[in-house]
Amino acid sequence: MNQSEIDEVNKVLEGKSARDVIRWSYDNYGDDLVYACSFGVEGIVLIDLISKIKSDATIIFLDTDFHFKETYDLIDRVKDRYPTLNIKMLRPKWTPEEQAEQEGDKLWETNPDRCCQIRKLEPLENELQQYHAWMSGLRREQSPSRKNTEFVNVDNRFSSVKICPLIHWTWDDIWMYVEAFNLPYNSLHDQNYPSIGCIQCTSAVLDGDDLRSGRWNGQGKTECGLHK
Repeated sequence: MNQSEIDEVNKVLEGKSARDVIRWSYDNYGDDLVYACSFGVEGIVLIDLISKIKSDATIIFLDTDFHFKETYDLIDRVKDRYPTLNIKMLRPKWTPEEQAEQEGDKLWETNPDRCCQIRKLEPLENELQQYHAWMSGLRREQSPSRKNTEFVNVDNRFSSVKICPLIHWTWDDIWMYVEAFNLPYNSLHDQNYPSIGCIQCTSAVLDGDDLRSGRWNGQGKTECGLHK
């Protein structure tokens, strides 16, 4: 889809619910659509919504080898709750030890962009070559860089179409849905971790701070590069 076609689609979807957007997405792309999930609380909401429309949808997780134990535990719980979903764990080309040998120790400190490139961007880029579109749990409220996100977006980074059904949801909306349907979620959210990534690059945030301020704290970086 080119930009003009996407603009027309967004006009049609204007005012629609997240479920409507998800239904449109699978009606138009079917198995050529994949959801790239970080298993944050937004991701859990989106998984639940997807499961009610396409119970055998493919969901991919970028397993950097550096995630919190709580994140891996949550993925196991999600697999148990939604046994028909196809949850794939994508791994980087190098183990942590091989990365240290090739790029130097603690690359996430010396060059965090390069670390994200190896462990997140390259695996996703390789995977997305199999699909025409991918879905994300981005919300406009999350950060200034996401405030203009539309339901359907041209993704020049991955030469794809990126669909974001939750753009209008607030943090309170997310948690109301979780509580209403008793969804599992990462226990780190209860410890002031609103956005959860790799252990080395994620910290708790203070009340009132930006929801992504705990990511790459002190590095002048708030995005891994997937959504630029």
